[in-house]
Amino acid sequence: MKRAIREYAHKTRLAILLAALLGAGAQFAFQSVRATDEKGHKPAPQLHVDQAPVNREAKTTTSFAPVVKKVSPSVVRVDITGKAKDMPEGIGESPFDNPFLRRFFGDQLPGRGQRGPKMRAPREHGIGSGVIVTQDGYILTNNHVVENADKVHITMDDGREFDAKVVGTDQYTDIAVVKVEATGLPYMQLADSDKIEVGDVVLAIGNPFGVGQTVTSGIISATGRAMGMGPKYYEDFIQTDAAINPGNSGGALIDAEGRLIGINTAIISRTGGNNGIGFAVPVNLAKYVMEQLIDHGRVVRGFLGVNIQTMNPALAKQFDLKNTKGALVSEVTPNSPADKAGLKSGDVILEFNGKPVKDSQHLKLAVGATAPGTKAPLKVLRNGSTKELTVTLKELPSDQMASKDGNATNDTDALNGVVVGDIDSSVREQFDIPRDLKGAVVTDVDPDSASYAAGLRPGDVIVEIDRKAVNNAEEAVKLSENIKNKASILLRVWSKGGSHYLVVDESKVG
Repeated sequence: MKRAIREYAHKTRLAILLAALLGAGAQFAFQSVRATDEKGHKPAPQLHVDQAPVNREAKTTTSFAPVVKKVSPSVVRVDITGKAKDMPEGIGESPFDNPFLRRFFGDQLPGRGQRGPKMRAPREHGIGSGVIVTQDGYILTNNHVVENADKVHITMDDGREFDAKVVGTDQYTDIAVVKVEATGLPYMQLADSDKIEVGDVVLAIGNPFGVGQTVTSGIISATGRAMGMGPKYYEDFIQTDAAINPGNSGGALIDAEGRLIGINTAIISRTGGNNGIGFAVPVNLAKYVMEQLIDHGRVVRGFLGVNIQTMNPALAKQFDLKNTKGALVSEVTPNSPADKAGLKSGDVILEFNGKPVKDSQHLKLAVGATAPGTKAPLKVLRNGSTKELTVTLKELPSDQMASKDGNATNDTDALNGVVVGDIDSSVREQFDIPRDLKGAVVTDVDPDSASYAAGLRPGDVIVEIDRKAVNNAEEAVKLSENIKNKASILLRVWSKGGSHYLVVDESKVG
């Protein structure tokens, strides 16, 4: 490691190829409503849940027609309309100068920049799908289908039509609830999505491309998937190869017995069409969000106050773990429930509220689904010994995230080729480093080095080396020179607003 006297600005961006979330693409405005009785209480939706797992001993069927006939009346088409808006001054002179085209082509459009009279854009429309889950008209769909919609219109499979009101939306799970004023509607029974297994047969029902209700079949390809949408999102997707296309958003993913196991949400695609990788929100998560939206008008989530990351083999070795189970605490928010409970950076959370923690994503979902005020026991591993703690959760603040997954790919590398400098006022401003953060800022990293392969980048701040605090560049250099095992170094790094651990393994480079 070398100390730097110069400044080095370098920005990186993680690009994830995801097809557009599948329903309507336009932007709209909606009015949130909540039904109450004369005492002010919101009536709970009368959901019908079958907790039994699917019968996996049954012989292969030659037709799913009976199942489809039973459930298809519960799947609806969702049409949304947005208000016409004033178009920016100068738009309208060129047929190519369209705000949607400019998303793709920027300022390179023919006729761009010509001034003309102010014009009104046409009303915007979009199509998605939804699932009736109660006989009195509660419908599950996706947030991105109805988000900001001015009007929502429901068309049933039998041709009946209703205007719908948005009960509430949750962008962090992409679930929304809408309501139509009717009774005796065909509703879909819910399964327990925690009991599904990879290989189970599934059917996807929706309105792809607006052609009308369509059924496709496949299997569950994976569970517990995350698409890297960001730290504020609660991702626990079911992955399936059942064909899902634009317009299927908000539609039903059902098991072989016709029970709802997920709400179809997104695809990964280079073309925008089905490539056999589709995602659905598990119905257990959708049900929780629905109940919260009806009861509170928003989703009330528990708040622990930690930045966490998923363990990997390299980190497990550094923390003397036999496996990669658990969630590694990379940072504790001051005065948070975690701080008051005694959690520290470097702790590995093995159990939360009496249940094992598989990884950081699992812990995040568990904390978010736990009511604020709950006193939850924690089992943590600290310096090779287990400790029992109790945390009293608070409500997740609207301006904070429940956890920030600092999982830095498959971390592997070492400190050769790293240049560091002291943190002065200009560096703090350049990289938006908090005023009270101490450490050594990384000003350069050799792209061929083990540190670069581990994920270390210019602008990162090294705050610990092998669990020893770093206050400045000189300390970082001395610590790196005195490390006993130079082939494998544990770093705690602040980057882009949060901290995470990296393992730098020189033996895996070159």
